[in-house]
Amino acid sequence: MKLGVFAVLFGDKSLEEALDYIAESGLETVEIGTGGFPGDRYCNPQNLLEDESRLNHFKQAVESRGLQISALSCHGNPLHPNSEIAQRAHENFEQTVRLAAKLGVETVITFSGCPGESEHSQNPVWVTCPWPEEFASVLEWQWEEKVIPYWKEQNQFLKQQGVRVAIEPHPGFVVYNTETMLRLRKQCGDQIGVNFDPSHLFWQQMDPVLAIKELSQAGALYHFHAKDTGIDPHNTASNGVLDTKSYRDELNRSWIFRTVGYGHGEETWKEIISALQLVGYQGAISIEHEDSLMSVEEGFQKAVSFLKNILIQERVGDIWWA
Repeated sequence: MKLGVFAVLFGDKSLEEALDYIAESGLETVEIGTGGFPGDRYCNPQNLLEDESRLNHFKQAVESRGLQISALSCHGNPLHPNSEIAQRAHENFEQTVRLAAKLGVETVITFSGCPGESEHSQNPVWVTCPWPEEFASVLEWQWEEKVIPYWKEQNQFLKQQGVRVAIEPHPGFVVYNTETMLRLRKQCGDQIGVNFDPSHLFWQQMDPVLAIKELSQAGALYHFHAKDTGIDPHNTASNGVLDTKSYRDELNRSWIFRTVGYGHGEETWKEIISALQLVGYQGAISIEHEDSLMSVEEGFQKAVSFLKNILIQERVGDIWWA
């Protein structure tokens, strides 16, 4: 396993400055946003695909610093009921896959997307319970009419390009847990796997270690985000975990995103990293910073130190067992 970072948190730096800082921090991989919610601050797929010299400059900037691109990320909603939004997300995904193929990058990360409740919807509709009965009907319509046809087609496109997609399970989209991830893969194809982010599982009361094992058994574990969630026991006891308050309302929310180690302790993260090692995961541990209680610098450096310590222990343990 190689420690890396999702570079979108360094948006105030130039590409070269960000890569220098990442390399100087002792990291080995970098995940780069290409559009969608992460934006394309460092990597606009269309521009790079149309200009070979730009493409070579970009590639050289990464490789000359001893870094490897773990993934290109274009998190978006290609199933959005607004056709313009959906088309932008789809085109961005398609361009990102083509760029990944040219760069020799194996993995593209995105969301599964979420349709509306019918052909007449204006916004996505995330179904969270089966009753009243129209909710179950909406969910069936979404999967059968939108989700499966779209991702079956993309699976073929990915196969042609020699690239795989790592879907990030995220509440608000049709793939948000282990079961929905495995359903998408089973019904649409094995070019589709998971970008595993424990932070989205913690607040749903899921066990990341169990999820890692189940996804790995299906051959679906493609990429890993290192991000934590802090759960407020008082607010959760009062209101549950389905919380629509602003992420900036930290005091009153049931949970907030945290830097690794600040939501769950070292023992939990040791178990997660050990599980990754046990199932044979050899990819990136990509730090993602969304901790509103820490600056970018503080959150990033704390995460690097915390994870380096655990990875060193894992490597020493592996040598000892060998």
